[in-house]
Amino acid sequence: MYTLYYSPGSASMVVHLALLEIGAPFRLVRLDFERDEQHGAEYLKLNPRGQVPTLVIDGRPYFESAALLMILAERHPEARLAPPDGSALRPDWYQWIVFFASALGPVYRQWFYPSDLGSEAHPPALREALREKIEGAWSPVDAHLAAGGPYLLGAEFSGVDLLALMYMRWSRNMPRPVTEWPALRRYADLMRSRPSWAKLYEVEGLTEWRA
Repeated sequence: MYTLYYSPGSASMVVHLALLEIGAPFRLVRLDFERDEQHGAEYLKLNPRGQVPTLVIDGRPYFESAALLMILAERHPEARLAPPDGSALRPDWYQWIVFFASALGPVYRQWFYPSDLGSEAHPPALREALREKIEGAWSPVDAHLAAGGPYLLGAEFSGVDLLALMYMRWSRNMPRPVTEWPALRRYADLMRSRPSWAKLYEVEGLTEWRA
């Protein structure tokens, strides 16, 4: 039994999706960001950064969404969230996980939380720079999918596609959402057809960008 501390639509989405794909039993604990529950004393004992997700595994808390995805993939090889050890695709899997976690995760954080950079709203020049960095990260993904899709590792779905799906959803209200790139649009439609996506929307009460 896993316990996932989450907030709807946040960085916990990829872990929630992975658990649904695996089919292992888990318990959800929702944190109310409006009430700042992620910074409560009890939660900070689990995750000193005051962020989600946190996943309790065998009684121990772990955080960082990309790391949790890799942990779950390794604990449940039968779910095929990662290529087998020794597979020619295993390095690609690591590459794309780190790419999304480094090239998009921090920049999205800066886009959505101007206070992290010391202001209530981004100055126009900074906002433009962040937009360019985000779009600049999606362009090579679109080219990669156009050349070798339909999934990031080619013909087979893997857990890194769940990570990409989460970040794709975050683009929905940006100046250029990912659905304005042709290959990314096809990819988004493919990923949003998975049963785990429909189940997550039902459980988390989400509506935007369902399909």
